[in-house]
Parts: sequence; structure tokens; C-alpha cells
Amino acid sequence: MSLAQLEHALQHDLQRLAHGGEPWVRPRVHPAGHVYDVVIVGAGQSGLGAAFALQRERVQNVLVIDENPPGQEGPWVTYARMQTLRTPKQITSIDLGVPTLTFRAWWEAQHGAAGWDALDKIPRGTWMDYLRWYRAALRLPVRNATQLVRIEPDAAPGIHRLHLAMGAPLMARKIILATGIQGGGQWQVPEWITQALPAQRYAHTSGPIDYAALARKRVGILGGGASAFDNACFALDQGVARAEVFVRRAALPRVNPIRHMEQAGIIPRFAALPDADKYRMMASFFGRNQPPTNDTFQRACAHAGFALHLDAPWLGVEEHNEVVVVRTPQGEHRFDFLAIATGLVTDPRLRPELAALSGRIACWADRYQAPPGQANPVLDAHPYLGPGFELLPRTPDDAAAVHGLFAFNYSALINHGLSAAALSGLKVALPRLARAVADQLFLDDRQAMVEAYLGYDQAEFVGQWPQPTQAVA
Repeated sequence: MSLAQLEHALQHDLQRLAHGGEPWVRPRVHPAGHVYDVVIVGAGQSGLGAAFALQRERVQNVLVIDENPPGQEGPWVTYARMQTLRTPKQITSIDLGVPTLTFRAWWEAQHGAAGWDALDKIPRGTWMDYLRWYRAALRLPVRNATQLVRIEPDAAPGIHRLHLAMGAPLMARKIILATGIQGGGQWQVPEWITQALPAQRYAHTSGPIDYAALARKRVGILGGGASAFDNACFALDQGVARAEVFVRRAALPRVNPIRHMEQAGIIPRFAALPDADKYRMMASFFGRNQPPTNDTFQRACAHAGFALHLDAPWLGVEEHNEVVVVRTPQGEHRFDFLAIATGLVTDPRLRPELAALSGRIACWADRYQAPPGQANPVLDAHPYLGPGFELLPRTPDDAAAVHGLFAFNYSALINHGLSAAALSGLKVALPRLARAVADQLFLDDRQAMVEAYLGYDQAEFVGQWPQPTQAVA
């Protein structure tokens, strides 16, 4: 089967499923211009999957926006530096149960069944190619080079205004923030580093780093997670002379809790747990960290320029004679550049697009009081979401401002587990999100919907009794 044949089969499958059909959502009008039923912010895997899921609910007045050029959405060909995805290849995600839309179908159309059997893990760039195909095959409505600056909540009753970096604002009844791992807060470089060093001496691993320009130089990497080792391998492949990873732990984590969650039915059912269980499990999740993959670790170790320093937290940094000096309990180390792989902080108050809503969004600290000794400020700062990823008001007075906003990004982790944040959970999370958005649209117009039903009088049955006398030939 070729890709063209696969696309033909996909369209046939969608016809069998009665995909599309007449929209049922009652349109809204506004003097400022067109009102979208839903605007999805982010055209990565979550945003594209959300658009398709909404189409399955016959919600069609939808627009997906993304600040990046076409084909550059998400991390895969921007700041991600791993060779392959960490997710097992057989995991399904944004296909929503349509076999001809799966990554496997797309791969086999090009490489055959034997090619699938030979594939170990999905190459990072290949996954991006699949997402490009997914978008094109489904003809999803995406507008690139469109950056959201600020949400003006409740600009009109039931309507939010999206202010953009360029161009006229957009109007939408519902907004889905499908903004990925960084969409719930911001990447974090410790303040003691930013205050001690000039900006050209360091960068967070989530940003652009020209490792090729650092060829034959020394790079120090702070962090013990998978991205630290991904960056070490990438830097060494680009010609860096030394890439040294510093980990505060005495040993690297060996257990990947995600694998257990996938196998034990936790990912699809995490949202059903009581808050106390969610809190305990996510506290453990944050405490464990995700280890590097075995192949990435071995690739790093194979480089002569690689070094790993365990039990080696950074005690301080300074620039001296155009060299960055890093102090650890084991002594000083000298580098030309530092890569900071210290992750991110999740807090909706850090998001510029939510500035008008700062303090109006309910967080975990507002809705759950952890037992003595278990309180975790990292978890407490996460937004407290409803069952369909909807943001909830901090007080009743905040309800109108928050209504219609959905956090389908990493900030959903405490309420929904690995759902919007990982491929492993998308097949469960996407239908839940789409149903919640569609339910809101329906209930917002409940009165009109009910009255239209009560007034419905279109005759369907045309039979007569007694039967009309048949003409005799």
C-alpha cells in the first residue's frame, strides 16, 4: 500500500464512520467579526488531535493557531534533541481508534509490514513527518505564524477575545490551550545562575543552542533527567570536545514509573481517583524523575568526551578569565558554556496569555489541603481542573472569566495524570476533552436548544389509513 492508497482508505473509513456531517452548534455573532466556536492554541500533536476529536463531535467552526512556521510545530524539530521518542512504538494516540490514521499504518504504507517489525523506536524527525501528514490528510484548519499574546476573558457574554502579536484579534467561545510541556508555566534557570553569568554563557535546554558553534569547546550540563543526556549526545555529535553531566543524586534513577502506569490501567483511569490519591501519586512521580533511555545513556558513554558526575550538585558558578567555573562538592570544573536541563515550573500565573486571569484560576492549593508533612508547593501551584480539562474559577465571582477555557497541556498533570502531557494518554484524553467542550457549547445554549426541540414539528411519517383507493388499471 502506498501513501496515496492509505489516504484513500482513510477517507473511506471516515465516510463509514459518518465523520463530519451537519454542525449542530448554534452560531454566535459579534460586531468585531467572526466568532469561532473553538480556538485551539498550539498545532502540535495535542492541538491537531483536539481538532480531529472536535470534528468527530460535529463541532466544525474551529481554528488551530500556532506561532511557528508550517511543519515546525511542537518540540520535535526545534528544541528536542533525542534521537527517538521514548514512547513504545505500538502506543496509539491521536488516531482516535481509526486504524488507517495510526502511525503504524503510515509507516507500513512506506516500509511494509517487515519495516514495522524492524523498527525499534520512532525517530524524532519521523514523528514530525507523521504529524505533517496527519494534518494534511485530515485537512485540519491551522493558521501558522499566529502568536497569542493575551486572552481578554468574557469580552462579550460567553465570548473571549484573543489578542495576537500581529493582526486583528480573534473571537472564540471556547479556547483550548494545547501548548505542550511549557504551556502551563515556564522553563526555569536557577536565579543564582542568571545573576552570576552573562546571558551568552548559558541556556536552558528548551531553547535554541548552537552546539555546532561550540565545536571543540567544553559544555557543562546541569540535570539528571532524560533531556540532560539527550543534549550531551547531541552536543558531542555536533563536535563539542567535552560534555559533562552533573547530577545531584548519588545514583541515576532506574525505574520509569510511566511504564507501570501504561501497563496497570492507571493512565486512562487516573482522573477517577480521589484527590488524595492523585496528590500522593504525582508527588511520587515528581520525586522519581524519568531516567534516560538505555540507548541514549550508552551512546553518551561511548563518546570519549563524555563524563557523568554523580552526587555533584552545583554550589555556585562564576565567569573567570572568559571561562565558566562551576563549584561542586568534589571540586571546581571549567567550561565554555552551560546547558541547563532543570525542567520547568508550572503555575498559570507565569503565563503571559493568562495575565488578565492571574489569581482568578483555581489551583490545587485552593481546593485540596494535603495532610501534614505531605504538602508540596510544586503540586499546589498547578491549576485545579474539571473532569474535561476545564479551568475552574477561584471564587464564584471569577466564573464568567474562566468559563470556556481548557488547559490541555502539561499543567493538567495533577488532575488528569499522563493525559494531555504524553502520547501514552492522548487516546483517552482527547475524547474526554472534546466531549467536555461540546457539552459546554450545548449547555451554554441550553434554553434555545430545549425550546427548539419543543417546537420541532417537521413531519416524517406520511402514511395514511385507510389507504387511498388504488386506481384500477
